[in-house]
Amino acid sequence: MTDSIERIKCLIIGSGPAGYTAAIYAARADLHPVIITGLEMGGQLTTTTEVDNFPGYPAGVDGTKMMEDLKAQAERFGTEVRFGSVSNIELSKETGGIHKIEVDGSKHIEAETVIIATGATAKYLGIESEQRLRGGGVSACATCDGFFYKGQDVIVVGGGDTAAEEATYLANICNKVTMLIRRDELRASKAMQNRVFKTKNLEVLFNTELEEVLGEKKMMGDEVVTGVRVINNQTKETHTIDVKGVFIAIGHKPNTELFEGQLEMDANKYLITKGKSSKTNLPGVFACGDVQDHEYRQAVTAAGSGCMAALDAERYLAAIEE
Repeated sequence: MTDSIERIKCLIIGSGPAGYTAAIYAARADLHPVIITGLEMGGQLTTTTEVDNFPGYPAGVDGTKMMEDLKAQAERFGTEVRFGSVSNIELSKETGGIHKIEVDGSKHIEAETVIIATGATAKYLGIESEQRLRGGGVSACATCDGFFYKGQDVIVVGGGDTAAEEATYLANICNKVTMLIRRDELRASKAMQNRVFKTKNLEVLFNTELEEVLGEKKMMGDEVVTGVRVINNQTKETHTIDVKGVFIAIGHKPNTELFEGQLEMDANKYLITKGKSSKTNLPGVFACGDVQDHEYRQAVTAAGSGCMAALDAERYLAAIEE
């Protein structure tokens, strides 16, 4: 047995900085937005202990606290935040059409506009110690967390453009950066490779894989990174490297499975938006945040695109009414 169908003006899927910012602007425009949070309420920032680069927090802020602030601000203007997951979606191809959404396998919503803010998930190696020490020295974002390791030794895992870019960025603020490359060559572009090899405090270890992240408990009970154990996949020899930070840079996976076959995506499954807008290829459907941004992937850029999506949705509905 299913619930009755609910009709709303603006449905927002996702509750990261993009989703909550879209909600703030949509609510202030009297679109009465409803957010479906997804299973990870607050998105990737809830796994970050300290956010130092989001405007308005001069002393920094805990990632979870920041998302609670954004949620409270969205609710203040009338956004309805619902914990749950979209289990199915049928997007209309017609201007002024109604989009049909199923939530948690039973609840049904009809929406005049849909804002997609489902984000992207950083890829990890799947090592138990890596997962245990996330937030304690293991990160998937050098731009976000590199500052905390100023003057320290760190490693970067990965051999593509993203890894090379993160390693050279960290080399500007860290004492030494070691890149672990499982192959015998970098996959990064020649330009990025040149930057890597010209950076004096950056060492590249080829045919080397991360076997374990080493840590120790502090007085408050939190565990922090003290080093890594690596293995040469040719000789099978292992050794340890003393580091304070471990940056995993093996890519991100956009959360777009729900929209396959309906919305245009690039080769890596990121949603494609038109020009400088948040518009997708279907009318009344907008995308913001990391689900359509494989380049910047910052909370502040996600929030900015959330604002754009809400404004685009407001203008779309106004044009239909006219």
